Amino acid sequence: MIQSLRRTVNVYGAIAAMVPKENLAYNIWVWMQFAVQIMSMIIFVYFWRAVYANATTLGGLSLQQTLNYILLAQIIAPLVENRLIFHFGFLVRSGQVAMELVRPIDFQARYYVESLAGLGVYLVQKLPLFLLAWAFLGLQLPADPAAWGAFAVSLILGQSILFFFDWFFACLAFYSTETWGLSVVRVGVATFFSGALVPLAMMPDWLQLLAAALPFAQALAVPASFLSGITPAAAAPQVWLIQLVWLMGLWVLSRRVFSLAVRKVTVQGG
Repeated sequence: MIQSLRRTVNVYGAIAAMVPKENLAYNIWVWMQFAVQIMSMIIFVYFWRAVYANATTLGGLSLQQTLNYILLAQIIAPLVENRLIFHFGFLVRSGQVAMELVRPIDFQARYYVESLAGLGVYLVQKLPLFLLAWAFLGLQLPADPAAWGAFAVSLILGQSILFFFDWFFACLAFYSTETWGLSVVRVGVATFFSGALVPLAMMPDWLQLLAAALPFAQALAVPASFLSGITPAAAAPQVWLIQLVWLMGLWVLSRRVFSLAVRKVTVQGG
């Protein structure tokens, strides 16, 4: 049993170790994304300062809370722009899905490990953005370690929730060849309902309810709220419990749907 566990850890550890190499292989893309995020942050800062010119609070949020939230949201936003369904579509069209399914490791677990490793690499890459936002754009980060701990745990749970949702959604690739359009729709919906553009507290009540019924806010708005001063660290256990319910539900659903969808696979490329 110990040998089996050790072998499993070694296998998935090797998979995780490949992620930094893959992500850093495309330096031009990393720098382009970095530049775009800086421009977006500057635009959003001036936009919200103009919005608050004649108001002290909006949606119960002060200007500083809003700026903290928006800056953090712009840094985290690329994490919610997952295109797993497009990747699944490529695997089906190219015929590579057949090879993936016969590998002696769990198909979903492999991608989940890659997702968590990618999260760690992304946060390290974006440390300069945190520093720039703090030094020049007015980002105020909490000194309380509890807020940082709440953010870290919530972010991991939120990204896990999003992964299992995307796995469930990506199963449409086994039924439809139009995965690019589905990917674009998914990114657009996720960007809005995750709270990447507007704090959820400023949305109408019915939109807030709709956002709460979707998993996207769990990956961005919920963790960002801890560092922006919107959600106190004392509320972390309740927030984590809600996220765990989301996580377990989507994990079970994604496993079940995938086991059914994979029976319908038709390899188009080979």
